[in-house]
Amino acid sequence: MSKRQNIAIWSGPRNLSTALMRSFGNRRDVTAVYDEPFYASYLITTNKKHPMFDEVIKSQENDYNQVVKACTKSAGNGICYQKHMVHHLHPNHSKKWILSCTNCFLIRKPEEVISSFLDKWPEATFEDFGFKEQFDLYNYLLQEGGETPVVVDASDLRNNSETTLKKLCFALNIDWDPLMLCWTTGLKDYDGVWAKHWYPSVMLSSSFRPESGKMKVYSQNVIDFADIARDYYKELFKNKI
Repeated sequence: MSKRQNIAIWSGPRNLSTALMRSFGNRRDVTAVYDEPFYASYLITTNKKHPMFDEVIKSQENDYNQVVKACTKSAGNGICYQKHMVHHLHPNHSKKWILSCTNCFLIRKPEEVISSFLDKWPEATFEDFGFKEQFDLYNYLLQEGGETPVVVDASDLRNNSETTLKKLCFALNIDWDPLMLCWTTGLKDYDGVWAKHWYPSVMLSSSFRPESGKMKVYSQNVIDFADIARDYYKELFKNKI
């Protein structure tokens, strides 16, 4: 029996994670794509009233253990690409299942994450950005997995797409596929039901867009949150590919 490779990308919100999902979804050997499979479970557990709260819960399996089974399934072939928000993991459940996956951490400059997320959901608190949870999971895998987890920075994906994607494929021990460089616009069948709220910009895209290079001005609220997040980001940034 063939065995599929479960690639888990651990991100926070507004990290370019949906664009990276588009990139991987275009590969010839990707046979399944999971878009934030723990989202419904997370909303039920925390009762956070995210946009489209009811629609998300109705659209997904919300039993945490059943989602874990789906993410660790080995029967099949090709790559199962999993886009995860790291703060969706339940803190009281074991993380051992993650050791069976091929893991990668997607990071982005705190100011960019926070300003983008607050534009979509102004009620957010620091815990909604996932910086600490990402740092903690990285160190868990570092200690328990015996290898340094793969880290990729969103700026590198935007400004040096081909080089960075080739490095990422090498680090994940998969073949390079040039189809990762572009994709068709619009919704995908693997997009979560929340796409119409969170993904309008990505739906218009067909590739990674280089950063503009323009100086951005951030609100004091964004700066304050970013100051808390910065050390978590810097620690992972040290080990980016």
